[in-house]
Amino acid sequence: MSEQSKVAPARRRGLAEEVADRIREAIFTGAYAPGAQLREVELSGVMDVSRGPVREGLRFLEREGLVRVAWHRGALVTTLSADDVAELDSLRGALEDLAVHQVIAQASDEELDALAKTAAAMERVEDPHEMVRCDILFHDAVFAASGHRRLAEAWDGIRCQVHLFLLTRIGLSTEGYLKCIPREHQELVSALRSRDADTALTLFAEHRRHAIDVVTSA
Repeated sequence: MSEQSKVAPARRRGLAEEVADRIREAIFTGAYAPGAQLREVELSGVMDVSRGPVREGLRFLEREGLVRVAWHRGALVTTLSADDVAELDSLRGALEDLAVHQVIAQASDEELDALAKTAAAMERVEDPHEMVRCDILFHDAVFAASGHRRLAEAWDGIRCQVHLFLLTRIGLSTEGYLKCIPREHQELVSALRSRDADTALTLFAEHRRHAIDVVTSA
């Protein structure tokens, strides 16, 4: 068998990935809220690309859970249902519980210092969308500090949907949000530094529940 017949020809997908990056960023900054329609014609005009890369970029985002494409409605920014929220929360909780155990068992002082620095940066944030971004970056750092590659990859598989969930949360209410989130993360860091698994697990669960309560009580 020739080398040529063993694998399919490579495709250049850089443009579609760039389109996906730009639309994702627009969603994360609040330019497109959950439920907003993403029209191929408008997006191709704004980004000065043909509709092909836009369509492919939207498919990337659909696989991430940020966009839903229906033949009769086109592409929409995902609106999370009650079942979506429950599933996402249960999976996130399972992943974070393992991450907490891993961090407490083996994270270095340098890795814990990085977590503390990420949490401290929240004190200077004045925009809710930027706070959501910082929140996600903190949890990225927790999974990185776990030293568990497959666990970090599992988190990466849902992080965009968690980001969308937190955007949904601030879309419903930002009362007290900018004040409480930095404090909550400082408490998470303190529990991890003390290597206190029970306290850390409780605090991480409470942190998740605060957001869930806002979304489910709306």
